[in-house]
Amino acid sequence: MRIFQLLLCVTATLFFVSACRQSPDSLLESASAKCKQADYKGAIADCSKAIRLNPNLHKAYVWRGIARARLGDADDAITDFDEAIRLNPNTPEPYCNRSVAWQQKGDHEKAIRDATEAIRLAPRDYEAYYNRGSSRGWLGDYTGSIADITEAIRLNPNDPEYYCNRGISLERQGQYEKSIADFTEAIRRRSNYAKAYFHRSALKERMGDHLGAISDSNEVVRIDPMIYKNQGKQ
Repeated sequence: MRIFQLLLCVTATLFFVSACRQSPDSLLESASAKCKQADYKGAIADCSKAIRLNPNLHKAYVWRGIARARLGDADDAITDFDEAIRLNPNTPEPYCNRSVAWQQKGDHEKAIRDATEAIRLAPRDYEAYYNRGSSRGWLGDYTGSIADITEAIRLNPNDPEYYCNRGISLERQGQYEKSIADFTEAIRRRSNYAKAYFHRSALKERMGDHLGAISDSNEVVRIDPMIYKNQGKQ
């Protein structure tokens, strides 16, 4: 009898521990960690489990949408962000991340709309400023692009991608010296940043700095020779 009671106690304990490990909050923590480790399929699985346990957990839809967007599944990502917004329309994260999914689909007007809403809800959301600035650049609004990315840099000066993409908009406006400075800053912050070397090389060639252009082009080939093929598709 005592052995049976002991087994029941052990079984109950194991069930309790397992339930704690599978709580929605713990699953969200796991999903967040897996996204940072680029284990996006694992993050999706964790979020789906969390949603089964609590269908009204808006953050689970946000994280699952982020993971799906990282895997290139923009349509399902947008569906998740839609649901997160339905459940909690006053949080900026789903708007900001949905703007990225719209960018993946090439719908920059919707991306701008969502990024603007994210900024309204969180005026210091530097990712939203960057997303809006990137889409404005794609639509040819280089002045708006530069203004938004400059604000993103003011709020978060450590991301080399911000400098690189502001440099592209500055180049399109003919502000070559400032553009070169941004590409250089991007490279200073990420020494193997092939995209920044690529754009700086092309601009140096246009400005007559042929040796500098060749030097930067050699860095592109060393770091990521496929970038020339990829850039040619854009």
